[in-house]
Amino acid sequence: MESENKNVIEAESLVKIYKTKDIEVLALQGLDLIIERGEIMAIIGNSGSGKSTLLNMIGGLDKPSAGKLFVDGKDLFKLREKDLVEYKISTVGFVWQNNARNLIPYLTAIENVMMPMQFNRKNPIKNKRARAMELLELTGMSKRAKHRLNQLSGGEQQRIAIALALANHPAVLLADEPTGSVDTRTTEYILDMFRSVNKELGTTIVIVTHDREIAKKVQRVVAIRDGKTSSEFIMSYAERLAGIEGFEQKQIEYAVLDRAGRVQIPRNFLDKMNLENNRLLIHMEDDGRVVLSAPEK
Repeated sequence: MESENKNVIEAESLVKIYKTKDIEVLALQGLDLIIERGEIMAIIGNSGSGKSTLLNMIGGLDKPSAGKLFVDGKDLFKLREKDLVEYKISTVGFVWQNNARNLIPYLTAIENVMMPMQFNRKNPIKNKRARAMELLELTGMSKRAKHRLNQLSGGEQQRIAIALALANHPAVLLADEPTGSVDTRTTEYILDMFRSVNKELGTTIVIVTHDREIAKKVQRVVAIRDGKTSSEFIMSYAERLAGIEGFEQKQIEYAVLDRAGRVQIPRNFLDKMNLENNRLLIHMEDDGRVVLSAPEK
């Protein structure tokens, strides 16, 4: 699988099992996911759904138990420890919710952005300071290049963290709840910045969040429930009514069919059906629609 593949991330029947002495937890249960190169998308799910587990595996921080996982043409099941270190340096970039994980407090903004370049031996960046200033300019922080963290707001620190994550030209930028500790105005700014980075650099951006308002601001959203991909929301554009110029956005929800032909029905749908057991009637209409209904009592 070559890195020129249009799909930068491919997960097939992905399983993750955490084992302790007394318990075994199935965090991912055969998850399927494809993310195209250059996409900006969000992964949503409640606590315990498996979204953070997936992020950690894509980032090379945790190893899958079974299935397939390719990122930028690299088989994460086959990477040796040495290769995995290089992968985390040059293939993926991280933006965490907690800035203590993103930045070193005694370094200035520009020194923080330059820091990961020191470890990039495979594709060394000759002029590290120029690269750092370019990224600080892109994130609107060039005038704060010589400031340390205690001189910056939480939103400014997060913007520097994004610049740092882009330092080594990663194929994929992974953002874990990137707006969880900032206000609404800063959230909007950070999301605008992600879109700008995606447009200017072509970097694939994957945002993991539980905030559905954020999910409304990207083109594609994948919902994970019980360790599986349960549904997708695709942003479409419809002409406004009454002849007003411009477009309005709306999200269309799709159920995701796995490779075995199974589909997860949203819990709120099932609750409204008042099922007495786990049986559903299924039949196909003449126009090709598949209809699920509760059995007659």
